[in-house]
Amino acid sequence: DRFYCDYCDTYLTHDSPSVRKTHCSGRKHKENVKDYYQKWMEEQAQSLIDKTTAAFQQGKIPPTPFSAPPPAGAMIPPPPSI
Repeated sequence: DRFYCDYCDTYLTHDSPSVRKTHCSGRKHKENVKDYYQKWMEEQAQSLIDKTTAAFQQGKIPPTPFSAPPPAGAMIPPPPSI
């Protein structure tokens, strides 16, 4: 039976522990694994950004305290002198 590698989208000629180990330690396979997870992380981040944006637009998230001017009388420390 042949082994299919999802990351590389390819079948190994035959399935044995040594063939699988050689394949998985190869440069191309490692790059494909890295690219797969990098893409997955970017999709997760974009999904979080999209959800946050949608919630903000629907008024579910109030503006951040930093976007509003400070309340009257609030003490803001001066920047440290150089």
